[in-house]
Parts: sequence; C-alpha cells; structure tokens
Amino acid sequence: MHTNARKVIIEYLAAGLDPEVATIYLQSDVPQTAELYLFLNMVSYLGELERSASFKEKVRKHPDNVNAGLLTYPVLMAADIILHRATKVPVGKDQEQHLEMTRTFAGRFNNLYKVDYFPEPVAYNFGNELVKVPSLDGTGKMSKSDNPGSAIFFSDSEEVIRKKVMKAVTSVNVGPTEEEPNKPEVIENLFTLMKHVSTADTLAHFEDMWASSGMRYGDMKKQLAEDMVTFTKPIREKIADLEANEDYLRKVVKMGKEKAQASAQKTVDEVRQIIGFKQF
Repeated sequence: MHTNARKVIIEYLAAGLDPEVATIYLQSDVPQTAELYLFLNMVSYLGELERSASFKEKVRKHPDNVNAGLLTYPVLMAADIILHRATKVPVGKDQEQHLEMTRTFAGRFNNLYKVDYFPEPVAYNFGNELVKVPSLDGTGKMSKSDNPGSAIFFSDSEEVIRKKVMKAVTSVNVGPTEEEPNKPEVIENLFTLMKHVSTADTLAHFEDMWASSGMRYGDMKKQLAEDMVTFTKPIREKIADLEANEDYLRKVVKMGKEKAQASAQKTVDEVRQIIGFKQF
C-alpha cells in the first residue's frame, strides 16, 4: 500500500501538479475523513447505495467479497470531496454517478439540519465534455485494477507502451469495409486515444484514411504507440528524477498533511456544531 501511494504521489508531481498550489495529501493522514464519512452514512440509504453502478459491477466480479466498505464507498468519496467544501471536482465520465450521489448527500445534510453549509459540487473539465480514456481491450476505461494490461501508465517504458498499444483490440477486419461503414466501438476507442495524444494533423490523416476505406489498423496502432511514447516522455523523465528525491517527497507529503488537516478539522468542528455535539 505504501509503495502504491508513493507511486501515485510521484506521478501526480511528474504530471505537473504543484504542491505549492495544490494540496496533495494521503487520505490516511487526515482522520477527519473517517469521521465525516460516519456522519454521512447516517444520511445515506441502503437502496441508493445498492443502485450504484460501481457497486453492482464489483458484486458481479467479486461475489465472495461484498462488504460494507464496498457498499458505502460512494459515501467515502463524498466525504473526501465535501470535507474541504469543494465546488468543482475534476472527474472522468465514469464518475458522474458518484458525484451525483455526493450532491445528494450534501443536500440531504443541509435539508436535515436546515443549514446551507455544504456546497453541492459539480463535475469540472477544461473542455466542454468530461474526459473518457478508453481501455486498450475495448471494454470500459483504462484501469489500474480491473485490467492493468490494457492501460498505459506514466511509468511504463517505451517498449512496454508499444507492446500494449499493438495488442489493442480492433475489428476482425484489417481495415474499414463497405460492410462496416461506421466505426466499431473498439476502433472509436483508438480514435479517442489519438485525440488525447496525437497532433490534429495525425488525427485528420487517419480520419481521412477511414473515410476512404484505405486504413490498416496496424498502421494506426503503430502511430498511436509512437504518439503515446512522445506524449508520456517528459512525465517519464520527471518520474525518474523524483524517484531518487526522497527528501522532497517527504516534504510534499508533510506540507499536504498539515494543510489538509487544518481544512478538514475546521469542517468537522462546524459539522459537529450543526449536528449538536457539545462539550460537557
């Protein structure tokens, strides 16, 4: 767990998050999260939690490990968000339902105690639509847990990236045909990935190739692999530098812990007062 957390911190920093601007902290360093999570569980209903798409998916995949933590995971996510009274949340398309549940819990708390305390946060993106990064196997999103082999990681070597992309699922045909006028989902996924990492000219070239039925999927995957390598190279180089700078990582975590705890404690103190906790 520690190794995984350390890796995430390094990749956040390498991707460009500035700890002087963004408060980067470990959830376990802020116990106030667990306290707010408990309070929010009191205004969360079994039926709505069971309808969560992620819960139903996890139950289907892991029927022998359906625990209370899995059921109430959306409540924990809500606590993470409103603990700092966030108004905008940068999430992907797949997290829309969890954010809707966060708004529900925040609004229900406000209504129950007749206050206007928690803002109801909205999904935020720099573009007009929430980002979706599809997996290379053609199912769902890139995921570090469900199928790591179909996801590209910032720390992947150039060779690994090329191998992963070349194994990406495509149509049974070598290229578009008259019987396949519209892009199958697995091909649309490749175009979506290109939109994230390739130049506009490159994307336009393959769109034209598709339209003229002259494209070979192998050629597209080769180009996508090289564009992935180019796109991730600066991040990969920063990761290597950060890996060797343990003192800086400790400084970032310590600074984030102090800032996050101060914000979290203020919220929990105010929530306790709203609910009616008083000192004897």
